[in-house]
Amino acid sequence: MLFQDYYMGYKFPEPQYLGAKYIHREWIDKYIPSDAKVALDAFGGSQSIAYLLKQHGKETHTNDLLSFNAHIGNALIENASEILSAQDVDLLFSPNRNPNYFSLMEQLYSGLFFTREDAALLDAFRSNVDCLQDKYKQSLALALMCRCLTRKVTMGHFAHTRALDYAANGERIRRNRSLIRPLRDIFEDLLPQYNSAIFDNKRSNKSYNENILELLPKLNNIDLVYFDPPYCDSHADYQSFYHLLETYVMYWTDKHFVNTIKRYDPKRFSGFDKKSTMIDNFHKLLSLAQSIPVWLISYNDRSFPDINTMTTLIRKYRNVEVIYKQYSNSRGGKGSVAGSREVLLVCKM
Repeated sequence: MLFQDYYMGYKFPEPQYLGAKYIHREWIDKYIPSDAKVALDAFGGSQSIAYLLKQHGKETHTNDLLSFNAHIGNALIENASEILSAQDVDLLFSPNRNPNYFSLMEQLYSGLFFTREDAALLDAFRSNVDCLQDKYKQSLALALMCRCLTRKVTMGHFAHTRALDYAANGERIRRNRSLIRPLRDIFEDLLPQYNSAIFDNKRSNKSYNENILELLPKLNNIDLVYFDPPYCDSHADYQSFYHLLETYVMYWTDKHFVNTIKRYDPKRFSGFDKKSTMIDNFHKLLSLAQSIPVWLISYNDRSFPDINTMTTLIRKYRNVEVIYKQYSNSRGGKGSVAGSREVLLVCKM
């Protein structure tokens, strides 16, 4: 067991997500103050650090701009007890029950990321999510299906157009048989991991789906915040990498879908994924967080702005300790190639 505290017998389902801090949990855990009672994961992403905070028995608030990530927060952080039963799974994989879910996935992504049969199944599954009577079950179903889709596509993201070519490549299939497995089989394999990850830490945990600059002024009594913003100039454009998952959970009928990967347009405003806006918005972020005693900030030494600029910026608000962890193996993305360093900034009054 990695940690010795509270609810550490529960296991977070391993994500496949660019920039996920799942592999850094033990390292980050060393710097989580034990006396913090209420914690916020401001850029929740895969939710692995929010889950760690929940395991420590803290009242955990998690937020992400993207809805499919917020559903993971609903399912694994805010949810205390609801799981998916065999009957729920049968309902989810039954024929399409709602004409409002016409054929979005089939029209957009057949022949691009999925076969027509798989795309039609996804439309039907999405229609049936709304038939589940509990909002946490709905979020759990969506979070789990989104994880299936990253298993189903080589490289686990949707910023390329080679998915079906790769799925016909024998060598790639030998490395990842999920490329050719039925979606229901993948779903049922993953389901026990997600069901067994759900627990009640006896706190009022909450998952949000907002821009953090708008959310922070609404929150009170937070005594620890974890910031893991997109790493500018690395793999910051999560809306291009995971556009399909956002389109799927939102089931947009009023968006334009652009370029070869059929990304929705316009994107949601982040403020942290472009060089032109990153520094100003980071100033705003830290200014809004001044009442929170402890900040933990994940960063990378190949991101923009450079680490010296970042620490200079932070020192206007806090004392900061810079801690490095070197990547020995490449994990995808400029910021996690072998030789680059993950950075944790421990910021205190």
